[in-house]
Amino acid sequence: MSRGQAYLQRLNDERNVWLDGECIRVTEHSAFRGTLQTIESLFNLVDGADTRETVAYWDEQTNGYVHQAFRVPRNAQEISSRAAAFRLWSDRTYGVMSRLSDYARSRLTGWYATRDAMAAYDPVYGGKIAAYYDEAKRKDAFLTIVQRDPQINRALPVGEDEDAMLQIIRTNTEGVVLRGAKMVATAAPYADDIIAYPIQRIPGHRPELAHMVIVAAGSPGLHMVCRESFATLDSDTAHPLSSQYDEMDAVLFFDDVFVPWERVLLHNNPEAVWQIRCNVASSSLAYHQSIIRLHSKLEFITAITSSIAKEIGVDAFLNVQEQLGEMISQMHTIEGLIIASEAQAAPDVHGNWLPSFKYIETARNLGNRYYPRAVEILKTIAAGGLIQIPSGKLELEGSISPMMNKYLGGVTMQAPEKIRLFQLAWELTGSPLGARHDLYERFYAGDPVRNRASQYVQYDKDRLYARVEPWLRSK
Repeated sequence: MSRGQAYLQRLNDERNVWLDGECIRVTEHSAFRGTLQTIESLFNLVDGADTRETVAYWDEQTNGYVHQAFRVPRNAQEISSRAAAFRLWSDRTYGVMSRLSDYARSRLTGWYATRDAMAAYDPVYGGKIAAYYDEAKRKDAFLTIVQRDPQINRALPVGEDEDAMLQIIRTNTEGVVLRGAKMVATAAPYADDIIAYPIQRIPGHRPELAHMVIVAAGSPGLHMVCRESFATLDSDTAHPLSSQYDEMDAVLFFDDVFVPWERVLLHNNPEAVWQIRCNVASSSLAYHQSIIRLHSKLEFITAITSSIAKEIGVDAFLNVQEQLGEMISQMHTIEGLIIASEAQAAPDVHGNWLPSFKYIETARNLGNRYYPRAVEILKTIAAGGLIQIPSGKLELEGSISPMMNKYLGGVTMQAPEKIRLFQLAWELTGSPLGARHDLYERFYAGDPVRNRASQYVQYDKDRLYARVEPWLRSK
């Protein structure tokens, strides 16, 4: 059995996935067909002779090949090896699938690699995270992470809106029982396990809200309420990206969900949970994957925009060239920051090599502006052509096909090719998938205002002040 088949087989459990008001089986529903086929093909790259050494490494502990996201890098070359695996998955999905598990696996790897530092906050955490890391590697688990609370009344301070917080309502010798909700759980409906913890700092007087748990997706009482599917809009031809790469987002309802103690990584421990939230190794390894994916996505949208400019004959116009040049500058800027993060990688106190987070953070903070701007440029250049894409395929085969080719062709393309090009552009600009991606790139890393402000607050400003100080002294 291939790795992809083993993964799909694990999804045939008793998970409660709700779509359009019905509890459905993800492996049998058309809304998930294309996405699961894509994930299956990515998992199978570990089995392919020509891709195995790129996407995986030989792990002595498991005596088998393991995805590079599980690698704890101990030198610069191993960081490069992780990057190559991220690039392969990102390029195969054109950067439009952000939660393919390599992000969450990298988070887990960072927590595992720095587990000894957590002993001061929780002496049993290290053993638990090590045991789960080993299990996830051996199973080639598809993981996702959920942190955010439902938007009920955000004006209230953290902990005062009881309904908005995931809580442990009781414990016993076997484990804990969870009640509450979490959002936005991207990929949760087809994950093996979900890692849940709060993203905000929990007040010290509310320890019962501060926990970190690993929840099996098939747990009784866990309900995953999906947004509208974008994959069932039409055929693969009309919606080529939606049909293959629609990452489902879900709200999770925890209706007295049991979690065994071995998967309760942290319990009633605000400071420990905050340390997990701020863990540098986890953030560096995971967001390294994110900015590689961002570069693939910017490269893809730049390719589409440049092709459209060429096919409608505007690529020689100075204003169009200026906009396309801006897209290329964005693409190169992110690429340069990726290279810088890897070139300035260094070991931490545990001997783990980490890409430089200052460049990763910069790329992440630029990305939430770059991608919406790239979409805007694509819309500007393609203009009205985006809303005049013929539906279906019959028009190209019937009596008006000569007129279709005459009036809907391009500089070098016949009508069918040009229509497919514009369908790709519409997917990223006007479709529900495109709207979702615009929101995602703006907010996936949290509040962009706070993130940029945090980059300033945490920067060593003394060296900046020192540049000015000589000019302030009297001569």
